[in-house]
Amino acid sequence: MTRRIATFRNAPRLALLTLATVILTTRPAPAANTSSGVNLYTIPQELALGRQLAAELEHQSRIVADPVVTDYINRLGQNLAVQASAPFPLTVKMLQSDEMNAFTLPGGHIYVSSAMMKMADNEAELASVISHEIGHAAARHATRQASKSKLARLGALPLGILTGWAGLAANQAASAAAPVAALGFSRAFETEADLLGVGYLNAAGYDPNASIDMFERIASMEKKTPGTVARLFLSHPPTGDRIAKTQAAIRKLKKNNEGDDYVLNTTEFEAVRSRLMAGAE
Repeated sequence: MTRRIATFRNAPRLALLTLATVILTTRPAPAANTSSGVNLYTIPQELALGRQLAAELEHQSRIVADPVVTDYINRLGQNLAVQASAPFPLTVKMLQSDEMNAFTLPGGHIYVSSAMMKMADNEAELASVISHEIGHAAARHATRQASKSKLARLGALPLGILTGWAGLAANQAASAAAPVAALGFSRAFETEADLLGVGYLNAAGYDPNASIDMFERIASMEKKTPGTVARLFLSHPPTGDRIAKTQAAIRKLKKNNEGDDYVLNTTEFEAVRSRLMAGAE
């Protein structure tokens, strides 16, 4: 059963972490981040690379600074991140942008555009986008993808790869036509992030069907107004195969949690989205 409005967000803010702890004891743990494959980057190297790329991106882009918005998006992100077995801390920030976009840099730096929150119909849909990006971060897809690249095979690490990523980060900030291949994940990685993401979503108490709703909403928006969705975000669209695998995972999760209430929306989401719509920066 899905509950339409939840009020726990109106409790003291530390309650979110307490709630996450309780949920972990009552819902099955998400799938472990046990992806096989070569990663030529150590954790310290990935963290250093991520810090440099994030610094460049944030220098050239507009990060939403409104304290109400930043506090909300950080708490929402951490409530989801606690469900993942990420090898490093994760951060979630909002970019001021009219393009619907979300992406992950190495080392757990996750960015979601303000347009994405404005377009989401409820908190569960926004959480589904963030949980998908957390899947990429927890499974270390960024550096694993780099390790597969020709530069990685030739041993041009990390400077050669850094140049490509840094350029893409700058282009993301400027909404330019970036070479998607520089950071776009493989179809296998996208599918893995889908499955990890719905697991995190479920464990955090959100209706995992929101991920399918968001797939459809994004596709509909791009069809209605081409260019609304960033090219990077569209680089690996939700194909029929990806959707089918995600739906199968959701059915299994819901069967295990039959009778449980899910959170779909909160009053805080509505208040923060209204603040963004009114021009909060």
